[in-house]
Amino acid sequence: MRLYPAIDLLDGQVVRLEQGDFRRRTSYSVEACEAARRFREAGAECLHVVDLDGARGGRAANHRLIEAIVRETELFVQVGGGIRTEERARAYLDAGAGRVILGSAAVSDPDFLDRCLELFGDRVAVGVDLLDGEVMTHGWERGSGLDGLEFCGELAVRGVATVIATDIAKDGRLEGTNLALYERLRTSGIPNVIASGGIASLEELLALRGLGVSGAVVGKALYAGRLRLEELVCKLRELEEGL
Repeated sequence: MRLYPAIDLLDGQVVRLEQGDFRRRTSYSVEACEAARRFREAGAECLHVVDLDGARGGRAANHRLIEAIVRETELFVQVGGGIRTEERARAYLDAGAGRVILGSAAVSDPDFLDRCLELFGDRVAVGVDLLDGEVMTHGWERGSGLDGLEFCGELAVRGVATVIATDIAKDGRLEGTNLALYERLRTSGIPNVIASGGIASLEELLALRGLGVSGAVVGKALYAGRLRLEELVCKLRELEEGL
């Protein structure tokens, strides 16, 4: 299972939102590139970066900063937020991102998703953000009317290889993740499900690994000091190597 330390950007700052509410944000003094370097030094091999301005408004406002993170860290970076054109997806991939995440555009414009899959293959993932089982869009502020599990099944049919699934109600609260959700999503036909939202303990990560989840995004627990990335990386490496 891959670990993805998270960097969420709003107005150029590293922030964490609680339950996706832009009014309940915590800003951190560390600069984005420095945060990425610290994660790399702690043993991270992957990174999850989201342009919250882009997710909310549709314009990738922090794209230059994100491209700098990609270039400077040389990690496998998956990038989301405001990717609603083929040109923006290509720009991130050309800058060295390992994967781009389509969110609102994958819901509202399936043809766009299909074109990106044709152009970029498995370097395209879809972010599925759920509130009470409903897929939310536009920075988690609009309901789509779509059932999350059914939507993931449709994505699998379209050829999507990776879904980053977030339970909004759990996100940023440090109260634990929704293990039942990820157990259900493993039956959707998506080859790679990445869990995001509320992960607050090593035990949860091990439980997710046991469910067959391919990756986990960890954010606030790292910034708040509840989890130490070095310890997580070491434990998961031991398990992968059978030690």
